Amino acid sequence: MRTILITGPGGGGRTTVAAATALRAAREGSRTLLLSAERADTPGAVLGTPTGARPVEIEPRLTAWRPDAAAGFRRDLAEFQQRAAGVLDLLGASRLDAEEVTPLPGAEELTFLRALRDAALSERYDLLVVDLPPLPGALALLALPEELRRYLRRLLPPERQAARALRPVLGRLAGVPMPADWLYETAGRWDVELAAVEAVLTDRDTAVRLVAEPTPAAVDALRTARLGLALRGLRTEALVANRVLPDTTADTWLAGLVAQQRKALREWEGEEECEVHTVPHLGRDPGSPDDLAALAVPAVTGTDRPVEWPVADRIAEDGVLVWHIPLPGAIREELDLIRRGDELVITASAFRRIVSLPSALRRCTVSGAGLREGELRVRFAPDPGLWPAAAR
Repeated sequence: MRTILITGPGGGGRTTVAAATALRAAREGSRTLLLSAERADTPGAVLGTPTGARPVEIEPRLTAWRPDAAAGFRRDLAEFQQRAAGVLDLLGASRLDAEEVTPLPGAEELTFLRALRDAALSERYDLLVVDLPPLPGALALLALPEELRRYLRRLLPPERQAARALRPVLGRLAGVPMPADWLYETAGRWDVELAAVEAVLTDRDTAVRLVAEPTPAAVDALRTARLGLALRGLRTEALVANRVLPDTTADTWLAGLVAQQRKALREWEGEEECEVHTVPHLGRDPGSPDDLAALAVPAVTGTDRPVEWPVADRIAEDGVLVWHIPLPGAIREELDLIRRGDELVITASAFRRIVSLPSALRRCTVSGAGLREGELRVRFAPDPGLWPAAAR
């Protein structure tokens, strides 16, 4: 199954293009699900059919779904209260009824990620079109599975050393037995669920489409977005310039907007990271499948080459291994690297990611780094005390 993640600056027609992409794929024969993070029923407005917490069939081979964060949070809380019943009773805690529960911050994101996982694993669809939140919320959402898994591993290590050491102390502080086994079982279950979502996002058949109106603000926003996506190892497949006005030579205010759009398009087309597609302005808001079909959005094609972070062996020539990390749009002055054990902390502008080093690089020391042609190249020198003698 292919997955197309669609996002862009707010107000750029992201949901409309996502719906049009899903509609075209369905009419071309793919069993397609449009999964939307929109709170309001914007997908239903452009498709002409209401959508909601349960998947609804729009037309043959096209289904739309807007997961309900509140319902998912109530379900999770009820399960938690049931599993922790013994401890809650010892503490004299009062149970929460479903009617008084409102989602906490972060519940929407987790509910949406779970829906993404379920849709990908259902095997009911050939294509999953994901209408993500606007930037930068989409970037934070895409980073969430990896970050949460890292937190779980650090706070609740699988070997349970921390649990054995802290159990007596926490038990005395709380005055009740600590549910260490249940805690680790829960953490393990979360890790499996998050790993499944992460697998969908990093799959070779997953790509990103950015949608925006061609304006100066959108040029800056998408340049930043491509850097954030590249740092996550996500491939930007296409940039869809939406609501493009027709050429006009009339000396009116509309001519000024056309000139502004053409300038933004030239900047986008001059970059080589992805293809640029234009979608015309209909002169009205789309409100039916026929309106969406008239947009003529680009089709979803075959699998492209996935993003790779290769390690080049330059030991014979230069005595180092070089890790190549593509970061299009990165600025040298806004890059920072920190080696922490077997991890590398990479900061690029406003984005940060902590990545595990490939096994060969763990036995090396960082000897330098440089940014060249949109690619970060980190040099690693073999540590004589750890590197096999035969390889030296």
